[in-house]
Amino acid sequence: MSVIRLLVLGAVRQHGRAHGYQVRNDLEYWGAHEWSNAKPGSIYHALKQMAKQGLLHEHETAPSTAGGPPRTEYEITEKGTEEYFALLRESLTAYNQKPDVLSAGIGLMVDLPRDEVLTLLEERVRAIQEWRKGVTEYYVPEDGPGQLGHIGEIMHLWIHSADTGAEWTRGLIERIRGGAYTFAGEGEPFVGVLREGEENPYATGEAHPGNGR
Repeated sequence: MSVIRLLVLGAVRQHGRAHGYQVRNDLEYWGAHEWSNAKPGSIYHALKQMAKQGLLHEHETAPSTAGGPPRTEYEITEKGTEEYFALLRESLTAYNQKPDVLSAGIGLMVDLPRDEVLTLLEERVRAIQEWRKGVTEYYVPEDGPGQLGHIGEIMHLWIHSADTGAEWTRGLIERIRGGAYTFAGEGEPFVGVLREGEENPYATGEAHPGNGR
């Protein structure tokens, strides 16, 4: 699945309307440039592409006071909202994807109701267990990796990753079940995006449009 689409749709949705630099700034604020492919070029490309696909609506705003060209702001459409929630649900149940998929899902999970998130995460644990069962048809963890030569280390890594992934997910389930975080329909959510003009403490130091650099 496309992590960049999920992240960009999530950021735009949280703002209501957002221009490209705001979205980029938010994803840097989340650290997504470190753990995903959310680099500046891919962010702007995703915005334009999803606007063409009808997932985002483009608004052309007035030129900046500094005399720059009109700025494009994006707003998520009904079709985009459907796509966003489909990607979000997939990210929380995925067990065989890169870590950025789950990371994106965890960062946006509070847009769903608490009970649904619990159900999705429990489904993820079941999927991990089924996957582990398939691997152990060929590899016995108790016998150690040496049974297959150094190639056994690959199986050993897979089993270790499955066990730690399931353990971490169960811990998250218990925290959520215990009342952690504010989910959809429960009140004011945690604000995960930067306000217009708010300084990003995790900025990469590249030039900000309009700052004269």
